[in-house]
Amino acid sequence: MGVLDGKVAIVTGGGQGVGRGIALALATEGASVAVLGRTASTLDDACEHIGRRGAKGLPVVCDVRDAGAIERAVATVVAELGTVDILVNNAQIVPHGELLGIAESVVEDGWRSGPLAALRLMRACHPYLCGGGVIVNISSGAAHLAGPPGYAVYGAVKSALATFTRAAAVEWGHDGIRANVVLPLAESDAVAQWRSTRPEAYAEAMGNVPVGRMGDPELDVGRAVVFLAGPDSGMITGTTLAVDGGGQYLR
Repeated sequence: MGVLDGKVAIVTGGGQGVGRGIALALATEGASVAVLGRTASTLDDACEHIGRRGAKGLPVVCDVRDAGAIERAVATVVAELGTVDILVNNAQIVPHGELLGIAESVVEDGWRSGPLAALRLMRACHPYLCGGGVIVNISSGAAHLAGPPGYAVYGAVKSALATFTRAAAVEWGHDGIRANVVLPLAESDAVAQWRSTRPEAYAEAMGNVPVGRMGDPELDVGRAVVFLAGPDSGMITGTTLAVDGGGQYLR
């Protein structure tokens, strides 16, 4: 038996990278997982692997920048799986660029795909989360950096996400809903490309991580989300869990 048997989870951006790892970790503990994203093929592949874990996967094509698409996606999940017990907001278009050069359209995409999408999903799922539901919002260490140049907007949208999370923990605690943030440092396609194209920068960054490695999307980040979504964290809400090998707080 898994600690999440009978639970229903939504994971946005769950077709690849960290989101996929989280979806697989939740499925391994018995949750049915609705995987939301923009690319049907990656969602189908993730759900196939969820099925191999003995759980039900539901691929739902959804551009989280679209308010109507979010409403339809949540309705689909409830119709197919019955409810929503766990909401993981992982999707995010990364808005890179220095303040004088970044286009407003890029800023808007960062806002709409990140904190605004998370807020919309949190509100849409609220009726189903009442009475024991859990929200886990995936942030970034960029939210805590004063630099380097080019990361200000990304850090800003992730900071907004953390603020929404803390507010949900306070305002919805009496509804029986817990809300927390996870700061991951994990392998992804983007990290692999960074390691390949800028090996010196990658090595320097790893020098600031006490455990000396990138995390695994499923075994490190996903397991942390399982903990926050499960019964052993019933008194944890409104906080941030850094799953980054000590990079944020032990420098």
